[in-house]
Formats: sequence, structure tokens, C-alpha cells
Amino acid sequence: MYYSGKQKQHTVKSQVIINLESKEIICTAFDKGSTHDFTLFKKSKTHFNKKLECYVDKGYQGIQNFHKNSQLPKKKPKNGQLSKADKKRNRNLSSERVAIEHVNRELKVFKILRQTYRNRRKRFQLRFNLIAGIYNYDLKVKSSR
Repeated sequence: MYYSGKQKQHTVKSQVIINLESKEIICTAFDKGSTHDFTLFKKSKTHFNKKLECYVDKGYQGIQNFHKNSQLPKKKPKNGQLSKADKKRNRNLSSERVAIEHVNRELKVFKILRQTYRNRRKRFQLRFNLIAGIYNYDLKVKSSR
């Protein structure tokens, strides 16, 4: 069920939604590792305020049907090139999204998320959410100093 033939091990996928301004983790979702990113988003039934901007990567093609105010990088057309304006827009989007990657790095300070998870998969969600809570608490402590 969770076995990945490519990685030769059982895998679990986690999705993290953050507030870009405060860098606080708002929501998490989990599924088996072979699940596509956008499918996991749909399964999690996460809804945003229509006024909020949502920055996502190319794995979320089709999110515009669920959230009109989504910012998605432009894909290179088949046998074609991106225009300079599209490349600049993609670069600006990635500079906004880098905060998400920084949060992922902060979470992977914890060895249990960085390395192969060797415990029961049922408990992965609980442990990930506990680590996310520790991250949010630490963020608030640092901001109050």
C-alpha cells in the first residue's frame, strides 16, 4: 500500500500550508507517498478565503478551478521556450515561495522527519503535527523577544 518501488521503501507524503507573512504552519495533510500533490490537496478539503493569494508549485496544475487567486508557475510549452516575461514571473513566484522551503528545512531539523521513518505509519501524522506545533511555538517565542 505505501511501498515505493523506486525508493525501495514505504513512503508517506506530507503537505504543509503556511502563512507567508508570519511563517506559521496553518494546516497539514498526509497520504501514502505515491499520491500526487494536487490529489492530496483535494483529499484534504482545504479551503482558502477567496481574497487570499495562494503560491503553489507546478505539482498543483488545476488549482485555479478550486481557488481563482492562485499563483502557479508557467510551464514551458512542448517543443517551445518561455518568454522573458514568463521567466521573470516564474522567478518572482519562486522568490515568494522560498519561505515555504525554509519552513520545510526548519521542520527537517528534527531527525524523525529528515531520515527514514521507522515507526508505525499511523503515528506519523501525530508526530508530524507535534513537530509543527513545536515549530509554531518556537516561532512565537522568537518573535516575542
